[in-house]
Amino acid sequence: MAKSFEELRVYQHAEDLADLVWNIVLGWHALAKDSIGKQMIRSTDSIGANLAEGHGRGSYADNRRFVRIARGSLYETRHWLRRAFRRKLLSDEQIHRLKTLVDNLCPQLNAYLKSIGPPKPQGPALTPDAQSPMPNA
Repeated sequence: MAKSFEELRVYQHAEDLADLVWNIVLGWHALAKDSIGKQMIRSTDSIGANLAEGHGRGSYADNRRFVRIARGSLYETRHWLRRAFRRKLLSDEQIHRLKTLVDNLCPQLNAYLKSIGPPKPQGPALTPDAQSPMPNA
């Protein structure tokens, strides 16, 4: 497990997405910034924030819960990106860069979610009956 959330590759990619969205929204006109822009910034920032919070909670259950919230924020981001696309606020280059980041982040979040938990025991688990050298009568 990473020592800090900053070392998590999935967190670093969430930061990349949030920074890209921030820089794109800075170039929009006031109405777009104030409506879709603010929502996109909040949802993308929420991905990394929830990964950080979950990592710092100290329990596997809490960490998994916050990764699921981060995944929900990614889906919210996808919604806002669709709105921005439909309203012609994104260039073709921006669409390509955003799509690449979003499409890669979802499986990374799922993989990270699956990796959270106590170490798996090696070999098959023994049941009380399996520990006895004598068959059950």
